[in-house]
Amino acid sequence: RCMSDTRQAYAENVIWIKGGLSHTGTARPVVPADGEGPTRAIKLSTYGLSRTAVTNAEFAAFVADTGYETDALRIGWSFVFRGLNDVSGADTPPGLPWWTGVDGATWDCPHGPGSTWHGIDDHPVVQISHADATAFAAWAGGRLPTEVEWEHAARGGPGEARYPWGEDDPDDDTIFCNIWQGQFPDFNTNRDGFYGTCPVDTFDPNALGFYNMVGNVWEWCSDWYNFDYYKELNSGKVKNPQGPKESYDPYNPYIDQRVIRGGSFLCNDDYCAGYREASRMKSSPDTGSQHTGFRCVKP
Repeated sequence: RCMSDTRQAYAENVIWIKGGLSHTGTARPVVPADGEGPTRAIKLSTYGLSRTAVTNAEFAAFVADTGYETDALRIGWSFVFRGLNDVSGADTPPGLPWWTGVDGATWDCPHGPGSTWHGIDDHPVVQISHADATAFAAWAGGRLPTEVEWEHAARGGPGEARYPWGEDDPDDDTIFCNIWQGQFPDFNTNRDGFYGTCPVDTFDPNALGFYNMVGNVWEWCSDWYNFDYYKELNSGKVKNPQGPKESYDPYNPYIDQRVIRGGSFLCNDDYCAGYREASRMKSSPDTGSQHTGFRCVKP
């Protein structure tokens, strides 16, 4: 498939969501430190969101067409889950010993040198920064979703279920999405069939037809992360909220961060409940990692 065809196909891989009343946040926060609540009523215009995360093949077409260099490529290294490339003596972030800093880990070598995206063409592209995701979205004729657009699509509409499939909790035997089964981070039963990422259209879609809104990879949103954002929204009177004007995290006040949503293949209830629709997480915009990807909005 030629590059222009790939771009057109991705731009058309959208589900249109009718505008109307919705809400954001939750009255049932699990991680209060992430600012998951309270619930706020909002108004949304009609928008289109890609039914799947951007794949390796789609990002490869973008790079071939534009010559784009990702932040990880320019920086020269990125973090990799140690179970996929445990480099002896490599740096690890404080308190996160399951991450390994690997020289040469980029979108096309996601585990580091010797790895490749070939053969996992339909998996989500990873090692992608916020700027990288924004650049692809512009190339495809769109943009990144706002946090409230992402959340509305993940819920499958204005309902309040905890997960895209309903209220049933996933566990080591009940599989709804690609998360960690077993004892994190040392033992994964692979009950869902995947140790790392899976193809973007694996598992059943939600009520609106979106695949893997939770699990598999965290997804970049356009918003700055602000712990107080939901508290400050004027409930019922805000249309198409675009997110806060600046980043604010009382637990890490010196780093500007953007919102990521949805959890990843590394989540389980031992330490991370990120696969809930209301879960909020954040990351510095220049950070790419092995469990973060994105999808795009078509205005």
